Formats: sequence, C-alpha cells, structure tokens
Amino acid sequence: MEMNYKQYSPADWSRIEAATEKALASDPHPVAAFDADGTLWDTDLGEAFFNYKIDNRLVPLPNEAWNYYVELKKKNGDPREAYLWLAQILKGQSLDQARAWADDAVIANHPTPIFPEQKKLIQYLLSKGVQVVIVTASVKWAVEPGARLIGLENEHVIGIETVVEGGKLTDKVKGIITHKEGKAQALLEYTDGKKPFLAAGNTMGDLELMESSTDLKIAISAASRDDRLFKTEDELQKLAKSRGWIAHRFVPDGL
Repeated sequence: MEMNYKQYSPADWSRIEAATEKALASDPHPVAAFDADGTLWDTDLGEAFFNYKIDNRLVPLPNEAWNYYVELKKKNGDPREAYLWLAQILKGQSLDQARAWADDAVIANHPTPIFPEQKKLIQYLLSKGVQVVIVTASVKWAVEPGARLIGLENEHVIGIETVVEGGKLTDKVKGIITHKEGKAQALLEYTDGKKPFLAAGNTMGDLELMESSTDLKIAISAASRDDRLFKTEDELQKLAKSRGWIAHRFVPDGL
C-alpha cells in the first residue's frame, strides 16, 4: 500500500523557489545537499542492504549479525565504527559485485518508498542546473540504486566507502566517515569548498550538514511515534521551527 505523504505547503515551495533563484543569480550551478535514508525515502537502504546480505549469506558475518551491528553502533556512544563495518564486510568482493548486490537488495524490497515531494524537488533543482548531492552515513553503494530512482547518478552519492586494491574491496576506509560533522566535511571536499545553498535532513545526525547551507534548511520527518527515529526527528523538527527553517512532516502529526 502506498503511503499518502503530505505535500510541501505553497509557502514552502515559494521559499524553495526564491532560494533557488537567489543562488542561481550568483552561480549557474549551485549545490543542494540531501541526506538519504528518512530524508528522500521512508526506509533505510543501508540497513536493508545489510539485511539482504544476512538473508542470502553473501559475506562472512558474526553470529547474530544484526545484534552485533546494533551493539557496535552503541559503542562509546559513537556509531561511526558500525557504519564503516557495514562496508568492511564486503572485503574481498569486487566493487561491481557490491553494486550488483545493492541493486538486488532494492529489487527485493520493491517498491522503494520514495517521498514524491522529494523527487519533485530534486527534479525541479536539476531542471534549474543545480548540482544535487546525496550525503549519507550509509554505505555509498547501498544508496546508489535509490539515487538513480530519483534521477541522480552514482557519482552524486557521497557515503561510507572502502579502498579498492587489485580490483577488490578492502577494509580500509576511503575518505571521511560521513556522519555528523563528517557529512559537511565530505561535501565540501566533493564540491571543492562550495557550500550548499540548500540542505535537507531528518535527524540530529544531519544537523552539521544542514548548518553548512548558506540559505535554506529543510528538516524532514516521517517516523511514527513508536519508531526508533522519532525522538531524533522530533528534536530536529523542533530545532528547525525555532530557527525558522522549513520543518515538514510527511505523515499526520498524530501518528
């Protein structure tokens, strides 16, 4: 069943269009940055890819692999080691194989619950010549199939990666761990220092990315009250409202 996600208000669209025109006045290809999971679609493609690997026994994993990951996320109150581990478990595979499995994982979970308004927003930005970039704390290859569903290409995704050596993935981290301040840092590295004029996210883990925006910040929420993401999404919604950012909840507030 397809969810009937709420649209942006006319006032929100006016703000988006005004910010875009303002950015285009000084730069023919300004940057807009989006978190992925929970911001562009109502699922976690990174964790879905991990589940797909567990279910199909594609790579060596510890017993109770999901619980291992959950506990690793809690370690020292810093989930970055866990996010990197989700890429490291592909060690020894080719990048093509990792991408093929990621495609298969998205097909297995079809249809991807993309927020129609976000797809519409990205198509609008692309039509204006805006450089749209996804910055995710998930494994880059897990998010690439989702990016293509909304009109972007693999190279428009910044995420957790490991180094390729001799045609095979290693367990060595490549670049910045794209979590919290790492999201903003990785984006600036990707754009050669050009800050986004628009940034969107759904959790407090996206705050630094959103604060890197020179103009418009969009806080998204769709988690129900019993969802583990609700607390952090609600915190970001309240912060966004207090700062005059766009705060949009795709589902009715009572849910």
